[in-house]
Amino acid sequence: MKYITIDGAQGEGGGQVLRTALTLSMLTQQPIELINIRANRQKPGLMRQHLTSVLAAQTICDAAVEGAELGSSHIRFQPKQVKAGQYQFAIGTAGSTVLVCQTIMPVLALANGISTVTFEGGTHNGMSPSLCFFKESYLPILNAMGVQSDVEVSRLGFYPAGGGKWQIKINPTKQLKPFKIGKAPDVGQLNTDNTELAGFVSQLPDSIAMREMNAAKKALDWPNADCQINHVQSPGPGNSLQIKIQSQSHTHLFEVVGELGTSAENIAKRCAGRVKAFLKSNSQVEHYLADQLLVLMALAGSGSFTTSKPSLHTLTNAQVIQQITKKEINIEQDSEHVWRISLTST
Repeated sequence: MKYITIDGAQGEGGGQVLRTALTLSMLTQQPIELINIRANRQKPGLMRQHLTSVLAAQTICDAAVEGAELGSSHIRFQPKQVKAGQYQFAIGTAGSTVLVCQTIMPVLALANGISTVTFEGGTHNGMSPSLCFFKESYLPILNAMGVQSDVEVSRLGFYPAGGGKWQIKINPTKQLKPFKIGKAPDVGQLNTDNTELAGFVSQLPDSIAMREMNAAKKALDWPNADCQINHVQSPGPGNSLQIKIQSQSHTHLFEVVGELGTSAENIAKRCAGRVKAFLKSNSQVEHYLADQLLVLMALAGSGSFTTSKPSLHTLTNAQVIQQITKKEINIEQDSEHVWRISLTST
C-alpha cells in the first residue's frame, strides 16, 4: 500500500495538519501516513480531542487505521467509502467538539445522504473556534455553497469542565458552489442594525458580562451598540464576550472566553483589539476564519477572499492541501494590511 507521508511538524506543527489530512484523505480516497503529529506542542502526539477526530474519521468511512491511541505521534489511515448516517462522538474532556466536527463536516457535506451527528465535549475553551463562531461565521458560508445544516444545542461546555452537547443535521450536495464572501465592512456605516455585543454566562453573575460589554463599547466608541446577555446551560461556570458585525455572507464574530484571574475589562480590551485590527485591514474575512475556509475553497475548485496578514495556521493549511490535492492556493499581499487568498480552477 502506497501512503502519502505528511509531516505533522511542518508549519504550525499542531493538530490542524492532522485534521486537514484526514479530511482530504477521505475525500480523495488516498491513504495517508502522518508522522511527528503535533510535534511543536508542549505535549506532542494525539490528545483526546485529536484522537476523537481520528476515530470519527475512521467511523464514517470504515477506514483501516494504525496507531490510533493517546500520545501516538504516528498513524496510518486508509479510507474506504464514506457513509452518511447517524453518529455520536464524545471527547471526554473540554477539547473542541467544533474541530472534531470540522474534520468530518466537509466529507459528510458531499456524502450520498443526510447525516445527523451528536458531539459531546468542549464548545468554548478559548483555544479553538467556539460553537457560536461555527454557527454564525463558518456554517453560513458552507450553506451558501449548497450544504444545508441545522444545529441544536443541548448545553455548552466551557473550559475546564467541558460537558457540552450538541447535534448537527447535514443535508449534503453533490458539488460545492464556489463561495462568495460579502464585501469588507464599511467602518462609516456600522450602526445598531449591523453590530451587536453579546455576553454568555453560566453559573456566574450577570455583572461580569455587563462589565465586559460596557468596556468593549467604550474601547470601540460604539456607545449605542446593542447588548445582549445570554444565560446558557453548562456543567461548569463560564462566560464568553462576543462582538459581532453582520455582513452579506456571514457574521464576523470576535470572541474571548473568560479566564479565572483575568478581569472583565481585560477580556473586553482583547476582544475589542481584534475588532479594531480587522476593521483597519479593510478585508472580507478575519484571520481565524481564513484558515478554515481553505479546505472548502479547494473542494469547490475556485474562490477568492481578502484577509489580514495570514496566520501560520493558514499558511500550513495551504501546504497540506497542496500536498494532498495538488491544488495550489495563492496567497498574495494586496496592500499594507490586506492579503488575497485565491484558487483558480484549471
